[in-house]
Amino acid sequence: MADTISFARGAPSLDIVDVEGLREAARLAFDDDPAGTTAYGTSVGYVPLRAWIAEQHGVDVDQVLVTNGSMQADAFLFQLLVAAGDAVVVESPTYDRTLLNLRNRCADIRMVPLETDGIDVDGLEVLLRDDGVRPTLAHIIPNFQNPAGYTLSAPKRQKLLALAQEFNFTLFEDDPYVAIRFEGEGLPTMLSQDPAGQVVYASSFSKTVCPGIRVGYLVGPAAVIKQIQGIATNTYISPNMVAQSIVNQFVRSGRMASAIETVKNALRERRDTLVAALERELPEATFSPPSGGYFMWVELPEEVSVAELEAAAAERGVIFVKGTDFLLEGGENTLRLAYSGVTPAQIDEGITRLAEAARSIGVAA
Repeated sequence: MADTISFARGAPSLDIVDVEGLREAARLAFDDDPAGTTAYGTSVGYVPLRAWIAEQHGVDVDQVLVTNGSMQADAFLFQLLVAAGDAVVVESPTYDRTLLNLRNRCADIRMVPLETDGIDVDGLEVLLRDDGVRPTLAHIIPNFQNPAGYTLSAPKRQKLLALAQEFNFTLFEDDPYVAIRFEGEGLPTMLSQDPAGQVVYASSFSKTVCPGIRVGYLVGPAAVIKQIQGIATNTYISPNMVAQSIVNQFVRSGRMASAIETVKNALRERRDTLVAALERELPEATFSPPSGGYFMWVELPEEVSVAELEAAAAERGVIFVKGTDFLLEGGENTLRLAYSGVTPAQIDEGITRLAEAARSIGVAA
């Protein structure tokens, strides 16, 4: 079998990770603060990193909690706010692990269609105003959404904030890809535009520093963060101080900006290669090229079974994630392609093989 080419994992490949910078940051962490780096610490995270995050978001330090990756931040927030039977709004499609976590909490998951400029806010308003659904929380991935790659527009951000305030639900702004923009102007976070304290914000250093570092964080109202601190204390006493101390040194070293620029330049080239390969090899596919992030959502003709395509592609050494993994129903003709962990040459070859697999199951070239 040919070498496996994986479009499945949303992670940067080793060649675009600043390994030298991380090695130096690790040395400085142990040299400059051996006691803090090696101690248990507290459940709110490594204190200097917590302070840096608070400064970046323009909030008080008691509004920040640093965790072992942003997925743990998500889990803590869901544990605090979502009980069995509670209505929770999510985008359709949305991150598969979010769906899994909410299912495990027996939430009443309400999927609202995702458009190329973000969640259908008019549809959400109908759900709230006409259908009488009262969600505890709405989970939104505003920038380069996983799995679709779409970005929430400025007017929709304002509408979401207004709805959250009117109907009194927490707006969970899950934003791990925000720094990976390689086209266009960035938009302000909903957190920064929230006078009512309805937003809880999460992000991660996994997408900007390296995936193995497993450092994420929450920013929100101090009272909410205080409650989550109690959950964190009972879960692990404290998160990984070594990893957080290394991240602290890395972000304060001046290398963060150049590391992100390296990732953005590489991902722009990979996105462009993916678009060109799909247009050449699978002209019947429809997609909207993202302006940042790691993922692209691809829709094939309605009669195509992506489950069959997945098996045929695997026989040719190509792996991707079926669209159905990100939905409660439908999406049998959709797939997510992650271009972050594959080189342009691998992308080109991978899409050629994917097209061969599609033809083998009867998809017209």
